[in-house]
Amino acid sequence: MKIFKVDHLFFHCNFQMSLAFMSSHFYFTDIISTVEFNSTGELLATGDKGGRVVVFQREQESKNQPHRRGEYNVYSTFQSHEPEFDYLKSLEIEEKINKIRWLPQQNAAYFLLSTNDKTVKLWKISERDKRPEGYNLKDEDGRIRDPATITTLRVPVVRPMDLMVEATPRRVFSNAHTYHINSISVNSDYETFMSTDDLRINLWNLEITNRSFNIVDIKPANMEELTEVITAAEFHPHQCNTFVYSSSKGSIRLCDMRASALCDNHSKFFEEPEDPSNRSFFSEIISSISDVKFSHSGRYLMTRDYLTVKVWDLNMESQPLETYQVHDYLRSKLCSLYENDCIFDKFECVWNGSDSVIMTGSYNNFFRMFDRNTKRDVTLEASRENSKPRAILKPRKVCVGGKRRKDEISVDSLDFSKKILHTAWHPYENIIAVAATNNLYIFQDKVN
Repeated sequence: MKIFKVDHLFFHCNFQMSLAFMSSHFYFTDIISTVEFNSTGELLATGDKGGRVVVFQREQESKNQPHRRGEYNVYSTFQSHEPEFDYLKSLEIEEKINKIRWLPQQNAAYFLLSTNDKTVKLWKISERDKRPEGYNLKDEDGRIRDPATITTLRVPVVRPMDLMVEATPRRVFSNAHTYHINSISVNSDYETFMSTDDLRINLWNLEITNRSFNIVDIKPANMEELTEVITAAEFHPHQCNTFVYSSSKGSIRLCDMRASALCDNHSKFFEEPEDPSNRSFFSEIISSISDVKFSHSGRYLMTRDYLTVKVWDLNMESQPLETYQVHDYLRSKLCSLYENDCIFDKFECVWNGSDSVIMTGSYNNFFRMFDRNTKRDVTLEASRENSKPRAILKPRKVCVGGKRRKDEISVDSLDFSKKILHTAWHPYENIIAVAATNNLYIFQDKVN
C-alpha cells in the first residue's frame, strides 16, 4: 500500500490528493463496491466484493505536521458477509457488500449497517484499551476453574493494554427479501431503516430482527406483466415519514407513510417526458435510474441515469430543475457499450456538504464535478500514473471528433474496464473519496 500526494485545481478551490490506497495485483474480490463517510466525516468505510469492510479514521490535526490534515488511515478491517448457498432455490448468495450506511454516533462506539444481496447486518465498532485480570471462577485463559481448588478470594483489577479496535455483529436482519437488495437507508428517527430489492421495500426496527413491514410491493400477480423494477430508495433527511424510490423506467416516486401502511400509491411522481426525436433501441436502458439522493436540505432530489445527472425540485414534478451531461460523447458508442454490458453499469452520485456541487463517476477512471451556482464543470482522473508526489492533476477533456489536441483524449481511446461507480463526499468539508476498481483515492483541500 502506497501513499501519494497530488495538487490540482477545481473551479476556484484548491484540492490535493490526500491518500491513495492502491495495489498492483488484485483479485476480483478486492474490487470496491461501496464507499461511505459517517455523519461527522471522521470515519470512511468501504466494502468490497469479497464481503470485507475497511474503515478509515481521519488523522487528528497536528501543529508539527499541518500537511497531514485530513489524512485517513486504516482503523478497522473485518469480514462482514460470507458466501452462502440457498438450497431451496439452488442459488449462490454472493458475499459482495452492496451498501454501507452509518448510524449517528450516540456514545464512544460506532455503528454501521452493511448488506449483501440478502442479509443486512448491524455492526458495532469499538475501542478497548483495558482488560480485567484476577478472576476467581476462571483462569487467565478463560477456562472454568474447579471450585474445589479455589482457596482464596481475589479482587479483579483492570489493567491497561494496547489499543484494540473490535468489530462485533449486533443484529442480523435476514429472510425478508426474495430478490437482491440494492439499497438501504437509515430513517431520520434513527429507530428504523428500510431495505430495498427489485420489487419490494421493507421497513425494519433496528431493535427487531425477526419482523419487518412491507411498505412497497410492485410485484404483479403475473410476472410476465412486469414492466419495471425498483433501482434505489432513500429516506428524506428530516421527515421520517417521507421516502423516495426510483425505477428502471426513469421515474421517481415520493411516498408518505402517513397516508397508508402500504405505499403502493405514491404522493408525487417525477418523470421527464421523452423526446420522440431521441427515441432509440437503447432509450429505455439508458433512462434507468441507478441512484437517487436527497439533498442535505431535503428540498431537492438528485438522480443519475446512464448519461446524465438530474436535479429535481420536490415542488415541481413535471421536469427536472437542472440536467447535467456526464459523458454525452458516449451516445454514439451505445451499441458497443451494449455488447460489452457496460451500458448496464450503475453509477452513483453525491452532493457536497452545501448542496452546491455534484459529483459522479465515468469511464477511464474519470469523475465529473458540476457547480450548480456557476454552471461550470470539470473532468478529473484518478489514476496511478497521475499519483506522483506534488504532481498537478490537470482537468481532462475528451475529444469526440476532428483534430485532437495534445492534452485531450480520444473517445475511442477510453478504457471502459476502468470505471468509477462509487464516490463519497465529506458532510462538511471539501474532502472526497473515489473508488476506482480496487483503488481508493481521497482528495482534500490543498494545504499551502
